[in-house]
Order: sequence, then C-alpha cells, then structure tokens
Amino acid sequence: MAGFVQLVCACFALFTVVTDAILSGLYIDNGVDQTIIHHTITRHERMVVEHEILDLLGLGERPRRSKSPPLDRSAPSFLLDVYKQLAEEHEQARPTRSSDMALSGDEQQAIDESDLIMTFQSKRHHLGVLRHGHGRHIWFEVAGTPGDASSLLAAELRLHKSSSHTEDPTSLYTVIAHRVINVDNLGGLELKQVAAVNTSAGAEGWLELNVTSALAAWLTSPADNRGFFITAHPHSQPERHIKPEEIGLEEPRGVTTEGRQPFLVAFFKSGPNLGSTDLGTRRKREARRLRNHSYSENYVKNPLADTAHWTTRSCQIQTLYVSFKDLEWQDWIIAPDGYGAFYCSGECNFPLNAHKNATNHAIVQTLVHLINPTTVPKPSCAPIKLSPISVLYYTDDSNVILRKYKNMVVKSCGCH
Repeated sequence: MAGFVQLVCACFALFTVVTDAILSGLYIDNGVDQTIIHHTITRHERMVVEHEILDLLGLGERPRRSKSPPLDRSAPSFLLDVYKQLAEEHEQARPTRSSDMALSGDEQQAIDESDLIMTFQSKRHHLGVLRHGHGRHIWFEVAGTPGDASSLLAAELRLHKSSSHTEDPTSLYTVIAHRVINVDNLGGLELKQVAAVNTSAGAEGWLELNVTSALAAWLTSPADNRGFFITAHPHSQPERHIKPEEIGLEEPRGVTTEGRQPFLVAFFKSGPNLGSTDLGTRRKREARRLRNHSYSENYVKNPLADTAHWTTRSCQIQTLYVSFKDLEWQDWIIAPDGYGAFYCSGECNFPLNAHKNATNHAIVQTLVHLINPTTVPKPSCAPIKLSPISVLYYTDDSNVILRKYKNMVVKSCGCH
C-alpha cells in the first residue's frame, strides 16, 4: 500500500463535507499504511474546483431542484436502466434490477451512437387539455435542451399501454401521434401526422413512435411547440376514432400510473451546443479564476509531483477516486456516486521494457537522455488507454440527462 494515494472530488482534492467544521483537503498515504491530510482546501478553492468539474460536465452551473428525485417515474427510470446497461458494458457496475422497457434495434443503435440522451416528462400546457374527437393532448417542455436540431439523431415518444378489458384482445388498432400545428379560438385543431404504430387490444407494454421531425422543428423554433395529439382507431377502420383509454393507453398524469406516464426521449451526437469548451476559452477562464480566488501556494503546487512523500517507483497506474457525493451533488446527480479515475505516476528509467508499455520513441529518447541528460528529458509516464464514463442527472424536477464522457478513466499507463 506504500505510495497509495486516495483522491476524491477533483484533480487533487478530497472533500469530506458534512458540516463546515469538518476539514476538506488532499489525503495521501504516509508510507506506513496511514492516510494523512496533505493540504486543507479553502472555501474559495472548493468553489473553483466545483466550477471546473461543472465545466468538464458541460454545465455552466449546477442544476437546482426543489425536491428529492422521483426515480419511480417513467422518464428517469428509463434512463437509469440505460445507464446500468452502459455501466455493465464498461464494467463500472452491475444492473440490480430488470426493466419492462425492452429496447428495439433502432433504440440500441441510437444509444450506442449518441453522446447525450435526454428524457422529458409530460407537463401541463397553457392550451389546457385539448379535446378534439376522441384524442388526447400531450406536451413536453423542450426549451433549453443542451442540443439542437443539427445534433439530434433521433427522438421517440413512448406511450404505455395496458391490456384492454373492454375490447377483444385480438382486435388490431393503430395509434397515431400528431403534431399540433395551430389551435383556433373555438378550440379547433390543425394537426400534422408524424408517427403511427399498430397494436392489439390485449397487448401490454411500451409503444414507441418516431417523432424526430417534430422535436427537430421545436428545437429550431420553440414557440411552435404546442405538443402532440394522440388518436387511435381500429386498424381496418381509419375513419372510426376511439378513446385512447379504451384500448389501455395510460393517462399522462394518472394517480396510479406513476411509472407509466408518457415521456419523450431524445438522442444527440456531439455538436457545438453539447458543452464542448474551446481550449483558449478554458485557459482564459482559469486565469480569471486564479485572479479572483485566493489560491495558496500549497494548492497550486502539484502534490503528486512532490516526491518527498514517497519513494521513486516505476511508471504505473495509481488510485484516484472522484466523488460526486462528497461534493453534495446527490440532489441532482442520480448516478454514479463517484468513479475511479486513476492516474499515471512514476519514473521512466533505463532500461524500458515491455512492462512499462514504452513506445519506440520513448526508448530512443531514453538512450539520448543517458548521453545528454541536461538537454533531453526522460520520457513521461502517461495514460495509454482510457475508457469513458456515463453520468445520469436531473436538469430540473422532471427532465433527465444521460451523458457520456470520453477518456475519463485511466486503464493503463506507459512511457511516452
């Protein structure tokens, strides 16, 4: 355990904040199997570290929520299952429960290709509950989505259907999602069909309707978002409309359908609005924060490079754990509580063998360093393989985002 370093919450900081009286700082192993505090983090330093992590997550500020996360609702429950699937693929965790939200091939492809997945829970709209024939109005707030139409891969409206007890279970029906284009003064609706799906009265589960075109239009012009209007008719009688509840479609805000409300899920690929930060902008912002916040010399100094704390060792992977929970972000980050980031540390000394994962260039550089050590430095110990992580978080009291972050976990180190 000699040389073991436990780091939590940021580059070199461990925050164990329960009350203001508890110290926060960097903890290192003192070489005799004891963890000691290396530096106490000030309030200003903590604030800067939090801002840096939020920048990394693509957020200007932390989301503010008014109540505890209702994870049993359909939208967050869906993304929690997707998160667990991704975590299993990257060996971060194992799923703890099964889901009734079976994924189609197109959905699985969208999950694999997307960098950001967002779900929207249905909400009430100022138009009220529109009634036109036997249809049902459903509306989602999509303004402020961290993506635009150009980065949208796909969007899907999911409606839960229970088995109907009033119709022949084998009877076939068509469920149609219309985009509400306009509403006149008398309540008349101008509709545009965007998707349809066939089902039977006895079927039970989630219906998926491809509404990519509608969401793309609303992201381009949010003022045009008047929601969807859902209709249903017998498959062989398109002129005969029936009430959606007659074939088991759940109400948007039913008291007994907490985990089966309609929701919208959108898949986005990396784009200009997905939180990517220009390097020059980041450097300017970091310089401004250094001026605005009182950094101590101990904090600016990289404690991992301070070899006084442990003996020299060969290049290898070291423990680094980032804890969102210790940052007290559990009110908006659903999962994970934290993740093992790891880091690379150690010397790249001659001879460089296969165990050090040295590149050919590093081997040549080492030989030249032996000849002229004052001119050519030794190769550096750095990551050679990294893996992504996924973070699941609320943007407000209902909408949820699952975001993938590349190159976040060091898997192996080598000499470069």
